[in-house]
Amino acid sequence: MLVKYEHPNEAAKEAIMKRNEGNLDRIVRVGGGAALVAWAALGGPVWAWIGLIPIATGLIGFCPAYTLIGINTCPMKKD
Repeated sequence: MLVKYEHPNEAAKEAIMKRNEGNLDRIVRVGGGAALVAWAALGGPVWAWIGLIPIATGLIGFCPAYTLIGINTCPMKKD
């Protein structure tokens, strides 16, 4: 038996994982994250592995922290 899940709040459903990073923001995140990860891999400090987070958010195009503080660098759609 297949049960279809319906979200109780349609506005919240639309906000989940909605892209909030523009292209330049994504490029900077992936580049900076890659530099940190490379530094960690080549003997840098352990904390440099934190670069995995900006790589992931840059590839996905969604930053949870941006949602919390109300930032959106994604350009607006033109109709």
